[in-house]
Amino acid sequence: MEQSKKEMNIWWAILPIVVMITFMLITIVVLEQEPHIPLIIGTVTAALVAFKFGHTWKDIQEMMFTGIKLAMPAILIIMLVGLTIGAWLGGGVIASMIFYGLKIINPTYFLVTITIICALVSLVTGSSWGTMGTIGVAAMGIGLSMGIPAAMIAGAVISGAYFGDKMSPLSDTTNLASGLTGTDLFEHIKYMLYTTIPGLVIALIVYAILGMRFGKDSASTTDIDQIIATLQTEFTISPLLLLIPLIVIVLVIRKVPAIPALIVGIVLGYFCQVFVQGGTPAIAMETLQSGFSINSSNEMVNELFNGGGLESMMYTVSMTIVAMTFGGILEYSGILQVIMERVLRFVKSTGALIATTIGTGIFTNATCSEQYISIVVPSRMFAKSYKEKGLASKNLSRALEDGGTLTSVFIPWNTCGVFIYGTLGVHAFAYAPFAILNFTVPIISLILAFTGFTIAKIKQPVEAIDVEQTAN
Repeated sequence: MEQSKKEMNIWWAILPIVVMITFMLITIVVLEQEPHIPLIIGTVTAALVAFKFGHTWKDIQEMMFTGIKLAMPAILIIMLVGLTIGAWLGGGVIASMIFYGLKIINPTYFLVTITIICALVSLVTGSSWGTMGTIGVAAMGIGLSMGIPAAMIAGAVISGAYFGDKMSPLSDTTNLASGLTGTDLFEHIKYMLYTTIPGLVIALIVYAILGMRFGKDSASTTDIDQIIATLQTEFTISPLLLLIPLIVIVLVIRKVPAIPALIVGIVLGYFCQVFVQGGTPAIAMETLQSGFSINSSNEMVNELFNGGGLESMMYTVSMTIVAMTFGGILEYSGILQVIMERVLRFVKSTGALIATTIGTGIFTNATCSEQYISIVVPSRMFAKSYKEKGLASKNLSRALEDGGTLTSVFIPWNTCGVFIYGTLGVHAFAYAPFAILNFTVPIISLILAFTGFTIAKIKQPVEAIDVEQTAN
């Protein structure tokens, strides 16, 4: 792919972003429609700008394909999560999780409990998406049955899932941030403790306070009893079915990649629908494709259990593809580089540099719609600046995660925001105030940056990090 043949000024560089954001606001806020078309309009605008500055259509097409290729692992996981939800709904796995959860978990401590559970599962699996697509789905059912608002439940699930993802040595984003900056993986994780542990503590305190509103009287005991009775009528409930998510978690702990581990969970769920729940092979196969369907006498159960399947994730898949065509052109045409070079002119202090890195992660999440790019692009842009200021590379790797990994969930058209909406059924604007960890950690990171506390300096001269080579 060729680089831009003509020098691009800042006004042309920001034009695609301004156009996309303008149409996005009009479409979502005014027209109350989906974000696909604004992203397509932004993609067309970016393509025209790239064409004006010397790129051929072949170049532009390759940029879009490269962007989509970057998201292919995420797309595969999205589809497999849809299959997993369908298989576990049909196989009675989620029904069993909700059944025992309603019997054991107190509404007052539910938000705290589910945050800790999601944090532990994500920590040992390294996957926030896998945690949200399995434990998170069951948590939504349990919490809603207890009368807890969906946005609060989703926020607690997200906070826990992203804590584990961010701190796990098995996490792809954690390895990406450390690898691109040349930082030792465990040194990177250890350094993130300064921002992430306080963020988790604050989140748990807030969830404990919010949970006081939901005592045993917050949800009708009769309603919960009716849900439990309906689950027993419609499904074969067994603690043995809880072994299926446990098997998937154990596989990932043993370093089995996420995709084959999820496939095992899907196959086991399919067999459970046939041999435990008594469904026919054809119905179980239809569940994988179209989702599980139930028509019980309890409206809450119907709402919770109608869903899943491959087709339920096609909105998310299409959104991811569209978003990545836009992000691909922005990065590989040099548009983002022009913007970042202009921004760096105003960065003078250590605090400003770290703040700019965090801000760039948020900006990239909003414009390129993919958390991987929010780590890759700033790592390339700022590595030299960190070295020139005598800052250890772990400052950069931590800022990449604090600003990139965590804030991706707040952008409705980012692949993470789209995945959460498709999986938990809650819009980013709704759960944003309750995803406590995800917005407190960047704030804590900014405080540390400007106070200088925990900011590590280079102890001895080192060779410049070839970020481009490391990224490849």
